[in-house]
Amino acid sequence: MAGNLLIVVLVVTDKHLHTPMYFFLGNLSFLEICCSSTIVPKILSSLLTGERSISVKACLIQFFIYACLGGTECYLLSMMLCDRYLAICKPLHYATIMNARLSFQLAVVSWVSGILVSTSLTLNISQLSFCGPNEIDHFFCDVVPDIRYISCSSTYLVELSSFVFACIFTLPPFVLTISSYGFIILAILRIPSTTGRQKAFSTCSSHLSVVALYYGTLMLVYLLPRSRNLRHIKKTFSISYTILTPMLNPLIYSLRNKEVKIAVNKVFRKLLFFMSIQKVGFLKLKEGNPH
Repeated sequence: MAGNLLIVVLVVTDKHLHTPMYFFLGNLSFLEICCSSTIVPKILSSLLTGERSISVKACLIQFFIYACLGGTECYLLSMMLCDRYLAICKPLHYATIMNARLSFQLAVVSWVSGILVSTSLTLNISQLSFCGPNEIDHFFCDVVPDIRYISCSSTYLVELSSFVFACIFTLPPFVLTISSYGFIILAILRIPSTTGRQKAFSTCSSHLSVVALYYGTLMLVYLLPRSRNLRHIKKTFSISYTILTPMLNPLIYSLRNKEVKIAVNKVFRKLLFFMSIQKVGFLKLKEGNPH
């Protein structure tokens, strides 16, 4: 939460970070803040108090927000990869292609896509009647894996739509990511400096590992056949994209960047300067107090 919040503040306040790349990173950090705020507090509350019940409305709201953020992140990560591909492989055309207007439009498309898919799934689920077991075998309200066991209505439409949406939101972005990184690696190999190649490979390998982890676990959870034998495995994989990825993204994508480090130093210097002024002002008031 601290890392993602810091990135959002820096992107908004520092004019040097008002570029398409950091605009996408700011969106990603805001998205991860929302995701962590939606899922983790309820998990911590259940662990601390032992209270594991949740109302149907609260469950549907949590599922709606989670599905919206998940769908948005799938497309947002691919948009970020397109931005990096243009910056590395088409540097002379980057400024004219990836301008502020296009980056804003791509971000809007990602958010609107996530909202539409979550609205569709949530409306379909809300039309079902639930008269089966009132327990969801999961640590948050992802009712889709258990929908056929807890609903007395036909769940064919919900399961079909969730499978189709999972294919649309994971397979094309994953293929686009792999192909983009293929071109990026070829461009890196043409860098004459050995140090430059090593630095670029280090950055790309960390980015690719996080993206592959995110898309890979999503595909394993939502595209594998629904089976009771796989439920515990899928729960384990879902920890990756709900808890692990939001923690790693600020470290991998932003906090290692030179521009972000400079912006962080500026913020801390301003904060220290402000605190020192406040301290001096307090001391002067204390000296002027007749008592």
